[in-house]
Amino acid sequence: MYKLNTTSVSLAVTPTVVSTLFSHYLNRKPLKERPTAHLPYDEGLHLIRAFLEFASHHTVEELQAFTSQWVPSPQWVKVDHATVQNEFLSRSAELIQAQLGTDGIAQVGGQKWWQWRKLNASLAAEWIEMKAHFSARKATDDPGRRVMLYIHGGAYFFGSVDEHRYQMQRHARKLKARVFAPKYRLAPQFPFPCGLQDCLAAYLYLLSVQDPSTIIIAGDSAGGGMVLSILCILRDQGIALPAGGILISPWVDLTHSFPSVASDAPFDYIPQSGFHHKPSRAWPPPNDEEIAALQGDADQNTNTRKKNMEPAAIQSTGDAVTTERENMVEAEKLEEISDLAASSSAAKCLSVMIEGKSVAIKDQIQLYTTNALLKHPLVSPVMQTTLGGLPPLLITVGGGELLRDEQIHLAHKCANPTKYAPPLESLSAHERELLHKYKPTDVQLQVWDDLCHVAPTLSFTRPAKFMYRSVAQFGAWALARAQKTEIEILDDDEISVITSSASDQTSTSQRAEQEQRPLDKDELGQVGKAGDPLPPFHKHMIRQRVNRHGAILPLAPEHELPGCCIQLSDVGVVKEGTAKRWLSTRSQWDQRYSSAKIKVHKQIVKDMVKGFHDFGPDEHPPPSALAGRRLAEKDVAEKKKSKSMGLAMWSLWGSKHDELTVEREKEADRPHEAQNVTGDEGRGARSYLDIESQQPGSLSRATTRDGTSRSRRRTVVDENQTDGPSAEVEHTAVAQLMEQRKEQEAANSSVSSPNYVPETGVAGKRPFLSGIALPFSLKKDADTASMLTLNSAVACGPNARAQMDASGRVASSDVVRAADSSASGTTRPALKTYLSTDTKIPQTQEPVENTAVNTAQ
Repeated sequence: MYKLNTTSVSLAVTPTVVSTLFSHYLNRKPLKERPTAHLPYDEGLHLIRAFLEFASHHTVEELQAFTSQWVPSPQWVKVDHATVQNEFLSRSAELIQAQLGTDGIAQVGGQKWWQWRKLNASLAAEWIEMKAHFSARKATDDPGRRVMLYIHGGAYFFGSVDEHRYQMQRHARKLKARVFAPKYRLAPQFPFPCGLQDCLAAYLYLLSVQDPSTIIIAGDSAGGGMVLSILCILRDQGIALPAGGILISPWVDLTHSFPSVASDAPFDYIPQSGFHHKPSRAWPPPNDEEIAALQGDADQNTNTRKKNMEPAAIQSTGDAVTTERENMVEAEKLEEISDLAASSSAAKCLSVMIEGKSVAIKDQIQLYTTNALLKHPLVSPVMQTTLGGLPPLLITVGGGELLRDEQIHLAHKCANPTKYAPPLESLSAHERELLHKYKPTDVQLQVWDDLCHVAPTLSFTRPAKFMYRSVAQFGAWALARAQKTEIEILDDDEISVITSSASDQTSTSQRAEQEQRPLDKDELGQVGKAGDPLPPFHKHMIRQRVNRHGAILPLAPEHELPGCCIQLSDVGVVKEGTAKRWLSTRSQWDQRYSSAKIKVHKQIVKDMVKGFHDFGPDEHPPPSALAGRRLAEKDVAEKKKSKSMGLAMWSLWGSKHDELTVEREKEADRPHEAQNVTGDEGRGARSYLDIESQQPGSLSRATTRDGTSRSRRRTVVDENQTDGPSAEVEHTAVAQLMEQRKEQEAANSSVSSPNYVPETGVAGKRPFLSGIALPFSLKKDADTASMLTLNSAVACGPNARAQMDASGRVASSDVVRAADSSASGTTRPALKTYLSTDTKIPQTQEPVENTAVNTAQ
């Protein structure tokens, strides 16, 4: 097997890229109405899947080294390096210890080992910002009131800020914010709570330089789960909360207890059997039985070495006594280790019912922590007693990913903590107090049809473009709400490269056919577009389903979502299907790499003979922790990073859209040069270039105070979306009538007509919903006195004849309904009197040419 580098990865994924290209065009029927209908998305999905499959045949250290290589940043992105001081790390450790409590600290294995860091290694971080935004901010002396703390994902054990920078810079550009990204320690060398301490310290550092109302905290995958754990610690320990939180496909249940994990996922790239790797010193760690056996071999080797070092002559009595005493000490240590392994074996082993039999899983399943801590609330935040009392949250879910059920369950638990709380009989008095103490959390839940896990990873695709817009819109709203001000963000759809890319769109003839085709049933229920202003929260939730075109549709009711129908007692319980799949793959890897595992165990025995560094009593690091297996004779230092051509190319592909969009934005914002016209130049016809420069697309745009264009920017304000009606108001007769009206309009068969106009109850073109103007206009003229004519469709009484248009034909039902709605919304007495049913409508005099029409009338 080749080493994990750019060359080997390229050779491994090239066949997948080529085969996907051919199958994409030769077998398009299964891709219809799927995100994979777009070639870039289809290629990116299969490429990541092939990479993870190839990486599973290498060690964890190789994967970490490959994904943590240095990646140069684009020249139009400003990157500053920062260091989080030790005082914030110490404060973070204190908060985590207070949150864990005495029992939690004992479960973790102590309170010292997880604070250890490599030699001369501090917590580094990066400030990421667009250079254009930095220059504009400095020109106006703006200290920066938009900061995003972003925690990257990677299943807690791989990935880096360099690898995720192309995503972070897109968030920074969309929100016009500064992104602060900590380079936290990764498992399995630094398991829970090492990374949690680093990320919490990063937030405490931001509080020293920023107001909490200027901070939003975001994360993807494992980073999203880390964000939720941090928010719970801040809430319980009385630390200022940020303006909002953004969770992109968060991983919040490490027990894999929800149904979607056991199902097939053809639209996702996460391995269905979990993460498995070639054996190494870091992973997989030996279980308790293997540790006891290896310790026995190490003690035997130690005794053999001592005997070989003794002289052939008979030792003195004093030496014999010393040797006997040392042997007794070693025997006591071995007995202590065996007793500790036996006592903790029951707690660390998972018991799963497989085919009617109880099977004990002795090996560690997740790289982030031991089996005994999988259900801990800070490891699996979905196990928190309550998720109320948090700042507003945006939770984006890929409809095709394995983890979708736990994410949907998480969102509903945040908005309704009491309904999704654990069984009351299992809660302590303190937990019951917390359950009633915190109010529900406002949540915007977006489930994206058939999208994969962390879709923004494929930033060069159209679905990812819409998701970035939703994130920017929510982030701007959360900041505006916390700061009680207006937040201006980019609206670059006109100059977006992805929008106008020929490779990501169909041909002109195909687009014309799509525009003429009848709307699907789902598209008829469209209520907005991804990135639109937030609607009001209903019962502390905004529940949305988003298709691949960015159209927002209503989400299915709770009772139709599998993630909301699971028994609460089953949450956090490992299921038979997932356990069987993991055990089967683990057995295959053990057989395939048995020789590598034997070599690793031999190395462990040698290290045991040399001796490990001891942190003192009551300190028991997990088997995979580097703090517990570093040799006493030397310390571990950081290795120098090298440049990765593979990651640089991937980052370049992901950043290409931002680069071209920035160039187009500069070109569009460039003012047109004005020249003085001489007498000679004023004669004759105008040149074509002169005429073209005055077309609507080339008009000069209004600029803001910082000199940037305002035409591709929009202002986001808090419209009191969270201050919705109370539960009593929501169940009044008026609310019920409104729901019935919506159901009747949705069931009406005439909706498919292109001339259908919904009953808005207003006289103008632009409809209103709950007093808020919707971002579109209706296909009808405004019902005002200046727009009504004698030939207009008007409302008639019940005894009047059918309405006719100017040509004498009976008007369609859509036109009649629109006319009825218009008449009901008109409040001008003179007009109503003139158009009453008792008054005959005078006929207009037609021109002489239209004799046929006059005869018909």
